[in-house]
Amino acid sequence: MNPERTPGRTAIVYIFAILGSFLIIGGMVWAMRAFTRPAPLGEARAAERAKALAELHASEAEALEHPGWVDPTKGIVRLPISVAMDMVLREWGQNPAAGRKDLIARVEKATVPPPKAPEKPSPFE
Repeated sequence: MNPERTPGRTAIVYIFAILGSFLIIGGMVWAMRAFTRPAPLGEARAAERAKALAELHASEAEALEHPGWVDPTKGIVRLPISVAMDMVLREWGQNPAAGRKDLIARVEKATVPPPKAPEKPSPFE
């Protein structure tokens, strides 16, 4: 056995190597966080985001409270929830079978599959 390489000395070298690698990785993580952190929001950017949020809320409220066309070619409209609920009660309350049949017909009309793509001609033709 080599007197210069004792088990205690080897363990100390390994401990320093492991601590050194942890310090190197920690320094790299700290540097990456410092370089990749976005700039803080300024007053102008905060005001712009608040304005965009207010516009979004206004458009959502308008869409929920007023009727409008979603797809005029297919006849799909957007209705306020209260109006839609009244229509359902009116149609389904009197004759549920007819209301179901009407609903299925409207869904099929709104979700018509696209026409089948033409088949590729044979390379031997």
